[in-house]
Amino acid sequence: MLYISGARSVADEQVRIASTKIDGIGPKKAILVRYRLGIIGNIKIKELTKYQIDQIEQMIGQDHVVHWELKRGERADIERLISISCYRGIRHQDGSPLRGQRTHTNARTCRKQIRK
Repeated sequence: MLYISGARSVADEQVRIASTKIDGIGPKKAILVRYRLGIIGNIKIKELTKYQIDQIEQMIGQDHVVHWELKRGERADIERLISISCYRGIRHQDGSPLRGQRTHTNARTCRKQIRK
């Protein structure tokens, strides 16, 4: 078991698949990182050297917003919506659906939280 930028990676996975498990890294960014580091083809995580793993972590940390930074940014956006009391902020506060979904018969999980 190996951790890269806070995401758990399985040793038998390919590098491009394992790097998509990191929050904020999709398939295209994973291929781009692998290409820039010169990692060839379908190499697996267990075949990487410690130096290559450190390079991957360093490049992801420098160039991309990942994991806790991404989550902190999302939370800040939600708090801003709540503080200006816009419709989406009020719906976030209530735990109701935000994007116009029907609530009369659906959204049971949101309504359960309100009832308790």
